[in-house]
Amino acid sequence: MSTLKLFQNDVYLKSVTVVLTEINKNKKGIDLVLDKTIFFPVGGGQSCDIGTIDKYHVIDVFEDGEGLIHHIISEHDCMLDTNTEIEIEIDWNLRFENMQRHCGEHILSGIFHKEYGGVNRGFHMGNDYMTIDISLEGNSNFTEINWDMCLNAEIIANEIVWQNEPVNVFRFANYEEAKDFPVRKPLEFDEDISIVCVGSPENPSDSVACCGTHPDTAGQVGFIKIYKVEPNKGMYRIYFDVGKKALLDYDKNYDVLTQLTNHFSAGTSDVMEKIKIREEKNKTAKDRVYKLAKHISSLEESNIRKTLSNNPTAYKFDILTIEELLVVGRNLSESLTSVLFLVHNPTNTILLFSNGKPDCGKLVNDNANIYGGKGGGHKESARAIFPKEEYIDVFIDLIEKHLR
Repeated sequence: MSTLKLFQNDVYLKSVTVVLTEINKNKKGIDLVLDKTIFFPVGGGQSCDIGTIDKYHVIDVFEDGEGLIHHIISEHDCMLDTNTEIEIEIDWNLRFENMQRHCGEHILSGIFHKEYGGVNRGFHMGNDYMTIDISLEGNSNFTEINWDMCLNAEIIANEIVWQNEPVNVFRFANYEEAKDFPVRKPLEFDEDISIVCVGSPENPSDSVACCGTHPDTAGQVGFIKIYKVEPNKGMYRIYFDVGKKALLDYDKNYDVLTQLTNHFSAGTSDVMEKIKIREEKNKTAKDRVYKLAKHISSLEESNIRKTLSNNPTAYKFDILTIEELLVVGRNLSESLTSVLFLVHNPTNTILLFSNGKPDCGKLVNDNANIYGGKGGGHKESARAIFPKEEYIDVFIDLIEKHLR
C-alpha cells in the first residue's frame, strides 16, 4: 500500500498526526514509513522536505518504486512503535523557499518558451542559485540567448508575479485524460499526471507537468532575478534565483556596491567610470615601475659584471624582486668563473649562479639544511631560503671556505 501524499492536496499543511507503519534500517540510517505524510520526497529537481517525526529529525525523504515514502532520521536509535499515532512537522521555511523557487523556475521557463521558443532541457536547484538549460529549438528566429534577452524575460516573468496570477495543480489519472491540456512540454508519463498551471488554463503564463510543491498564487514567489547566461553543451544555461534567496543575494551584492561607491566617493551611476580612471592610473604607474625596475636591474648587472672575479662573490638587494634577480643571474652565468650569490633580503633568499662548476644545486642540498634552510636547483642555478637573516652570511661563508 502506497503512502498517502497529503502535500498534493494542501502544500500549506505544516503538521499532522499520522500512523507509523514501518521501522527499517538501511545504509542511509533508520527509515520510517508512515500511512500518510506531508514530507515532499526528493524529485523533479527539488530537494526533499526536512523536519521532525515525533522528537526525531528527518534529514532525507524519498519515494520507492512501490509508492512508499521513506523518511530517514538522523538519530541512530528509534524508540517508536509501529501502528501508533505520532505527530510530524515539516520545516516550513525550507518548504516555502522551495515553493517560491520551483514556481519561479516554472514562470521563467515559460517566458523563455513563449518569447524565444526556448525549451527547458535541464533544471537544477542549488544552495546558492538555480539554473535552467534552454535549448533554442522552437523558434528559428533566435540562434542565441544574450543578456538583453535575459533582462526582457526577467521583466515579463516578474510582471506575472506582480499580477499575482493563480497557480493551480490539475491531476489526471492517465495520459488520455491529460493529453488535451495545454502544456509547453510534451507529457512523458502515462498515469498519475500532475500539471502545474500559472494563470488561466485557457491562456496560461506557464503550464507543465510537475510533481513539486508550489504556492497557490504567483505573488508569493516574491521576485525573480537572473544573474548570468552562458553557452553550455549546445544550449544556454541561465543562472538565477527567486524569492527570499534572491533578495538575500541582492542585499549582499548591494552592500558590496555601497562599499565601492563609498570607497571611490561616487554614486552607483558613475562608480564604474571612476574605477576605470583608477585602473588607467594604476596601469601607468605599473608601467613606470616596470621600466624603472628594468633599468635598475640593468645597472646592477653592469656593476656586478665589472667586479666579477675567480672567487665567490655576494651581493644583497632590497628593491629588486626575486624574479628580477633571477634574470640578472642568468644573464651573468656565462661570464662566471666561480659561484655568484644574489641575496634577496626581504625573504632571506639566496640565489646561487655558476657556469656549472661548482654545482649550485649540490651546494644547496648539502649545506642549506645545516642552518634550517630549504631549497634546491640544478648545476647552473639554485636557491636557498632561510628562517633567519643571520643565517645568510654564515651560509655564504661556509660555501666560500668549502670552495677554497
